[in-house]
Amino acid sequence: MAPMLLILAYLAVGLVLKRTGAMPENTGQVLNQYVIYVAVPAMILLHLPHLQLSTDVLTPAIVPWLLYPIAIAAVWGCGKLLNWGRELTGALMIIVPLGNTSFLGFPMVEAFFGVQGLPYAVIYDQVGSFVGLAVFATLIAAVYRTPSGQHKEATAPRAGMLLRQFLTFPPVIALVVALTLGQEVYPGVVQQFIETLAATLVPVVMIAVGFQLQFRVPRNDAVPFAIAMAIKLVILPAVALATVIVTGQTGLAGQITVFEAAMPFMITAGAIAIGAGLKPRLVASLVGYGVLAGLITLPVWAWLIERLMQTS
Repeated sequence: MAPMLLILAYLAVGLVLKRTGAMPENTGQVLNQYVIYVAVPAMILLHLPHLQLSTDVLTPAIVPWLLYPIAIAAVWGCGKLLNWGRELTGALMIIVPLGNTSFLGFPMVEAFFGVQGLPYAVIYDQVGSFVGLAVFATLIAAVYRTPSGQHKEATAPRAGMLLRQFLTFPPVIALVVALTLGQEVYPGVVQQFIETLAATLVPVVMIAVGFQLQFRVPRNDAVPFAIAMAIKLVILPAVALATVIVTGQTGLAGQITVFEAAMPFMITAGAIAIGAGLKPRLVASLVGYGVLAGLITLPVWAWLIERLMQTS
């Protein structure tokens, strides 16, 4: 439970800084830009070269890729039905499909399923969440981000502008570098340099989230807030549960897959959305409140998994 307590502590630091007026009003935006331009690229350079696909356990590798299009389609459909703007649709397309499957997921898996569940959690996180972050989140952020981080509705960009935004987006550059030049261990001090920068990701982004967290969700965002929470914490794990039961994958690998699908919003995905200027207050609220809601929903899902999958 230490990672959960750390997240709450980082949130509290941001809240205190905001409420005491100790930092400028644009502190959250500045920290978010640091995350996008420094911490996220460092994380990609550090971890992507270690990615190894496992042919032994396919369930935790495949299921997240089944959930991504469902989540994106659900957000897109709600956006069309409720006439959401590009900024709101882009923000939810980034944050809803991705869960906090490592920093929060690993200790929660160990707490509820024991250390024997961790290898499956690693597969879900590395093959599913991490690649999904590097591909879907960065692409959607590059397409939907507002100009210069200004929080206003953006008009539909031209194809050339989209390509330029995508190719110059720092995480995309880091992705290309990691795939072409990345190493599992970088030479000399470079490894330590990248590790220390990547290590700043969680504390910096959660402090930024805490700084921007609003306990009262703006009235105009109440409906998308509720929809995003419902999709992420209820619908997606329910789809994962139905999938593993129908396919007969009710062993430990399937149980961990469902539990990881139930994780609240990924911190890094929130950082990418906020850094791209996409509904920062709403995204910050979803990430912050998602963690708090997870304290309730994750034990419930663990109980449901045990009851339903052991009897299937």
